[in-house]
Amino acid sequence: MKLQKQSGLRLILLATGMAGLSTTTIAAQVPPGTELAATQELVRNNGSEPASLDPHKVESDVEFNIISDLFDGLVAVKADGTIEPRLAEKWENKDNTVWTFHLRPSITWSDGTAITAQDIVWSWQRLVDPKTASPYASYPGNMHIVNAADIAAGKQPATNLGVKALNDTTLEVTLTQPTAAFLPMLAHPSLVAVDKVLIGRFGDKWTKPEHFVGSGAYKISQWIVNEKIVAVRNARYWDNKNSVINTVTYLPISAETADVNRYKAGEIDITYTVPVNQFAQLQKTLGKEVDISPQLATYYYQFNTTKPPFNDPRVRRALNMGLDKDIIAQKVMGQGQRPAWVTSQPEIGGVTIHNPDYASWPREKRLEEARKLLKDAGFSDTHPLSFNLLYNTMETHQRIAIAASSMWKKNLGVEAKLQNQEWKTMLDTMHTGNFDAVRYAWIADYDDAATFLNNFRTGDSENTTKYSNPAYDEALHQAAKAESVEERGKYYQQAEDLLAQDVPALPVYHYVRTHLVKPWVGGFAPDSLGYYFTKDLYILKH
Repeated sequence: MKLQKQSGLRLILLATGMAGLSTTTIAAQVPPGTELAATQELVRNNGSEPASLDPHKVESDVEFNIISDLFDGLVAVKADGTIEPRLAEKWENKDNTVWTFHLRPSITWSDGTAITAQDIVWSWQRLVDPKTASPYASYPGNMHIVNAADIAAGKQPATNLGVKALNDTTLEVTLTQPTAAFLPMLAHPSLVAVDKVLIGRFGDKWTKPEHFVGSGAYKISQWIVNEKIVAVRNARYWDNKNSVINTVTYLPISAETADVNRYKAGEIDITYTVPVNQFAQLQKTLGKEVDISPQLATYYYQFNTTKPPFNDPRVRRALNMGLDKDIIAQKVMGQGQRPAWVTSQPEIGGVTIHNPDYASWPREKRLEEARKLLKDAGFSDTHPLSFNLLYNTMETHQRIAIAASSMWKKNLGVEAKLQNQEWKTMLDTMHTGNFDAVRYAWIADYDDAATFLNNFRTGDSENTTKYSNPAYDEALHQAAKAESVEERGKYYQQAEDLLAQDVPALPVYHYVRTHLVKPWVGGFAPDSLGYYFTKDLYILKH
C-alpha cells in the first residue's frame, strides 16, 4: 500500500489455517469501570482528500484508512498476528490450495440486503478485470489464485478466476500452489466485497453518501470534497454491539502545521502525523500525547526506468550511493526512522534481509564510486546530470526533497529540480509514466517481504517504475514456492541484491508512525502496518 504510506512463526501458523478459529473480535475493549463520555464522536485527520472510496480504484493509506471503517473483509489480522473471522465465520483448507470459507449467517449490507458468496466472487472478478484498471489488479495473482495473473494481463476472462460460490454462504478459493501468507493477504482492503447492484445502477457515483452501502462498522453520511467525510455507526453491522464511537469525521488536511494547530485548538482528536520540525518541542510540551509506533513501511524515490537517463542502472545506482541517508533519517526526520538500503525491511516475516556491500563502505568510497558510475554513463562537470524530482504536497516531503537535492548537488554535481503536486494528481502522473523520479512509499499489506518486492515484478499493476529483470522475477517465483521461512528468506535476499544493483527505486528510510492523540481517546494502538480502526476506539469522560 502506498503511504501518503512480526514474527516468522506467524506465517507458518497461518499457512495451516488453524489460526482461523479465533472467536474474539477486534472491537473497542473498554476496561471495566471506565467512565465514557456522553458524546462518542471522533475527529481524525486523514492527510489528504481520498482519490476515491471505491476499494478497487485506490492504492494508499489515505483511502484505506476510511475504507477499512466502511467495509469488512472475510478475515482480519489481529495485533498478535493471528487471524480473526470477520464476514467469514470459519474456514478449512485442503493441501493449503483449496480454501473453503463459510460466511456468517444473516450478514447484510448497510441497507439491509444480504451479503452473499456470489457478491465476493463478483467483487474479486471486478478487481482483476483489466477494464476496472485497479492498482491492485495483480494482488490476487500474487496470492496465486487460479488464473488471476492471466486475467489481470488480459489473457483470460474474469469469470475464469479460481473463486466460486458453492451456495449463498460458502466460498471456495483455489490456488495454483500453497501461499504461506495467503490468510494475512486475504485481509487486504482491496478484497472486500462491493455491491454489484449498486455499482450497476450508479456507476462511479455509487460511493456518494446518498447511494453508498458498505459492510463495515460505519457508513458514509456526508462527503464535502476537500473539507470532510463523516461516517456514522452502521446499525446493521454484524458486530455493531461492540462499537462505541457513534460518529467519525475524517479531515483532508495535508499541511502538517495546520494539522497541529487544529489539534491544539481542540478541533482534532488524532493528527495524521507529527511535523519533524516541531517533534522535539511537542514531545516536551505534550508528553504522552505524542504517539510513536513502529511501522513496516519504506520511504523511497522511484525512477522511470524506461526514460533516459534512468534507463541506465549506473545512473540510478550512483544516486543511491550519493545520498547521505543517515542524515535524512536521523537529522531531517529524527523521530526514530532508520536509513534504508533495502526496499522491504531489515526484519520482516521472520526473515532478516542484509544490506548491499556498498552500504557499509566509508562514505567517501561510496561517493567516489558514484562519481565513476556517472562518468561512465556520460555525465561530467560540463555535462551534469539534471532531472525533475516530484513529490506530493506536504512539508515533510518538501524538507526531504530539499535535503536530497542538496546532497546530490554537493556530492555528485547533480541538479535535481523539485516539483510538487497534490496527492491525486501525483498518482495520475506516476501511473501515466510522466515523471523522471518521484517520491513514493510503501506500507506492508501483510507481514512478508513479498508485499514490497512484488511491486517490481515485470508487469505488476503497482510496478510504475516499469522495471523488468527475469532473474528478479524468478527469485520471487521461487520464494513463493518455498516451504520454509529460511528458504523463502534466501530468495528474498537474492531479489534485494538485484534491486541494490539495478535500483529501480532508491530506498531512503524505514518508517515509524507518529500521531498526536488526545488523552481522552481510548483504545488507540496502531498495528504494524500503521492502521488503527475507529471501531476499536472510545472517548473517555473528560
